[in-house]
Formats: sequence, structure tokens, C-alpha cells
Amino acid sequence: MKYSGNFGLERETLRVDNNGALSKTPHPFGLDEQITRDFCENQVELITPVCKSINEALDALKQLDERAATTLSGLGESLWLYSNPPHIESENDIPIAVFEGALSHKSDYRLALQMRYGKRLMLLSGVHFNFSFSDEFLDEASGGKTDRAFKDALYLRLYKQLMTHSFLLVLLTAQSAYYDKSFERDGGSGVILSRYSSVRNSERGYFNPFVPVLDHTDIAAFCESVEEYINKGMLFSASELYLPVRMKPRGENSLAALKDGGVDHIELRMFDLNPKAPLGIDGRDLSFAHLLMIYLVTLPDFEFTPELQKAAIADHKSSALRERDPALVTRAERILDEMTAYFSGRDDALETIQFERNKLKMSDGERFENYYRR
Repeated sequence: MKYSGNFGLERETLRVDNNGALSKTPHPFGLDEQITRDFCENQVELITPVCKSINEALDALKQLDERAATTLSGLGESLWLYSNPPHIESENDIPIAVFEGALSHKSDYRLALQMRYGKRLMLLSGVHFNFSFSDEFLDEASGGKTDRAFKDALYLRLYKQLMTHSFLLVLLTAQSAYYDKSFERDGGSGVILSRYSSVRNSERGYFNPFVPVLDHTDIAAFCESVEEYINKGMLFSASELYLPVRMKPRGENSLAALKDGGVDHIELRMFDLNPKAPLGIDGRDLSFAHLLMIYLVTLPDFEFTPELQKAAIADHKSSALRERDPALVTRAERILDEMTAYFSGRDDALETIQFERNKLKMSDGERFENYYRR
């Protein structure tokens, strides 16, 4: 019961032609809600249904991947399973996603993002891992007194811990050290090994121009603190809150829904596409993230001060450097030791933790070489 839950995956990828160049064709999947667009017409997002296990979520992702691949094969296209984009001739290669009618506001939002961040940044792709505890787990944790107040407090506590420990998941799963020089400027050409292990999680990646300092007293205070940034024009909407972890409501993802209905699940947004995994994500990394959440929710609550919030973001960005910070590695080892002790009776959990521990000893060659293709 302790390990049960609900799982979902969202995987972003780019469509490319047979030469590995960004596709110039319109989104070929119509209004399919499970195979949709993200920022631009040639960026595909696969969205699984809510599943009862990680394996079930991966099976659902595989089915969506096969459906997408079949359609794209008929167009002479395929999916680019790397977080960093292929060669870009110019920003004309990046047509903003076209939504019409009642959905036209989505295109307007993407136009606003283009003005603030540029098109290239929005091509960085990854996997989002959605998780919620099962009703049985919540009833056991609450002593049979699960209500909205208990759930919100539990997820808020977990959120703060995940923000503090997000560096660990980047340190262990970063997979985007290489990028094409055209990512930096028009006319650039040639693949380089960057100073980052994960560009999208680094200082060059998906972050706001400022560090949002939020009120974590309760969900209402959290939503109101986000609204303040929107009212000041520093955020277009809550969707622009580019933090590695999100608390999300059931149904429509909006501040109003979160404030009125409470937290339904947690979203982890830091996973790079893994080009060595057939679906772009290794199930063992997802299993580890699940174990980490089970462990972190047992830790005491704490005040997530502005100083701690800024330090969490700084650690997250530092963990995306190819040259690992010894202090972060030491912290990672300590957390893995604590998790090993906590899960001492579970051989499968210990195997997963050891799989991640081994990564801390890998060289650059073992982590990143021999997988980039043009």
C-alpha cells in the first residue's frame, strides 16, 4: 500500500525529416488530446492517461509513441529523441503552434513567450512525471481522516522537499551535454560538448528571468503569491512559473482550480530525454523518483524561507553543470544512504537506488558519449 499511487507521463519531442532537420509540415495529429503540440507546430507532446503503475504508464507511452511513429513514417518524418534541438537554419524553422477558435488564446500565449524568451529556448524538450498518492496511502497516513486540508498539507510539504532536492534528480538523469551551435545563433554549425550536463536545467534553460519567491504557508497563500507576479506583469500566467516541480489541480491547470479544489498531484519537470532509452526515459529513473517521493514525504516539515528557495534554484542549476559540484555529490550520496536505510527491506528498491548511485561514479564518456546523431 505504501508504494501504490497514480502515475502519468508527458513527453515532448521534435519532429524531424529524413535529414534530421526540423519538420516544416503542420502538426499531423489533428485535435488528438494525447498526441498534441507544445510550443510550436513541430514539437509533439505525448500525454498518457493516469495509470496505476510506472510500467503501465510506460506501456501507454509506448502505444502513443508507436501511433505517432506510424503517422510520421508516412510523411518521411520521425521523432528527435534528444532534449536539445537539431540544426536550426533560423527561427523561421520554428512555427508557433496554431490554435484556433476557443483555443486561440494558446497561440497568443506562445507569441508572448516568444517575445520574452525567444523561440530557440522553447524547443528544449523533456519528460514530465506526474504522481499522486493512492487513496489507500492517504487514508493510512491520515489515520482514516483524509480531507482536503490533509492532502494539501501533505503535498505542500512534499513540494518543498522536492524543490530542495530537485538537484539530485538532475545530477542523476541529465542527458543533454551536446548541442548544435545553431542553437546559439543563425549560421552556427557543428555539434559541441557544452559545459552543461543538461542545458534545459541549467542557467541557460527553462527559468524565469528572476527567482520567484513564493508563500508556502498554505495553498491559498501559495496561489496568491503567484498571482502577485502575474499582476505585476512578471508572469503571463501560472504556466510561466518555470520551476522544476509543480503542484497541480484536477482538471484544468489554473491557479483558480488549485486554489478552489486543492492539490491533485505533483509534477516533476526536470527529466531530460534519454537517447539511450527506447522511449526517451528509463523506467528505473522514474522508479527512483517515486521512491524519493515516498521517502521525502516522511521528513519533517520546515519553513521554506526566501533564502532556501533561492538556494534550491541555485543548487538545481549547479547540478546541471558537466563538472559536478563536490558538495552536491556529497549531499547526493548522503540522501542515497538515507534512502538505502529507509528501504532496507525492499530488494527491488535497493537495486534501483544502487543503479542511481553507480551514476555518481561515471565518467563523462560513460554518461554522454556515443549517442548524438545529426
